[in-house]
Amino acid sequence: MTDHADGDMTDHTDSDMTDHTDAFVAYRNLLFTVAYELLGSAADAEDVLQDTWLRWVRVDLDQVRDHRNYLVRIATRLSLNRLRTLARRKENYVGPWLPEPLLTSPDVAEDAVLAESLSMAMMLVLETLSPTERAVFVLREAFAVGYDEIAEAVGKSEANVRQIAHRARRHVDARRPRETVSAADTRVALDSFRRALETGDLQGLLDVLAPDVVALADGGGVVQAALNPIVGADRVARFLIRGTSRVTDPVTVASIVINGNPALMMRLNGDLDGIMTAAMAGGRITGLYYVRNPSKLSRATAPTPLSRL
Repeated sequence: MTDHADGDMTDHTDSDMTDHTDAFVAYRNLLFTVAYELLGSAADAEDVLQDTWLRWVRVDLDQVRDHRNYLVRIATRLSLNRLRTLARRKENYVGPWLPEPLLTSPDVAEDAVLAESLSMAMMLVLETLSPTERAVFVLREAFAVGYDEIAEAVGKSEANVRQIAHRARRHVDARRPRETVSAADTRVALDSFRRALETGDLQGLLDVLAPDVVALADGGGVVQAALNPIVGADRVARFLIRGTSRVTDPVTVASIVINGNPALMMRLNGDLDGIMTAAMAGGRITGLYYVRNPSKLSRATAPTPLSRL
């Protein structure tokens, strides 16, 4: 029995509806994770989930061999369609665009493959791929989907998908972080960074920042943020010190886990100011990513369940 691209649409009994619901609920976290990795936006991923359900509920399950693959296929196609809308939105975005940070539970951090694919640094690398390349790479590398299923999802031949996967992997390998850094080492560096930032210790910041560190801040034109990347340890450190010295109350920084990786929650004057994540190499911070846009902080205070299964 073969799955078809759009499925066989039919009316359902109450029993059929229960089967549809059970299958969708079983894979909901996986579908959200796929959509989020393709889009970098939790809000858009939720929209994809809603549309996936509306299509799934009309499918004749007797014609579906594998519920997981079929649902992933629907979510992928809907995500690819939405990526085009996101691309237009990003063209008009004020300042750097960063993915929406998600507070995650410890089990996400324990999944090394998932944590790496969700890291802010990797998500930014994925932004440099074409939509099809991104879908092929994510489905293959993060979710171990077979080439035949990926071909169905992206509307390409299996041979073409294999070529796209090879090209995307080469592209990502050339741009991904230069070394694998443990969560423990990242946490140590961020703790040093946090102490220096809270006390206004310029030298402390310089000690933990790589000479060629790059800082990106996403304010979305809603709140103040640097409109261009800040490059170099001295410039980044002085920018951070200036920013925190302007507030009347102490800066408070809490260690949290964002997208499966160590991160910092920044509070200024007692209010949530933003989420900061980092890329590491050689024991120092090579990239700082600070999301301040309020519309992107709604998922930073309660864990979002994510899954590769």
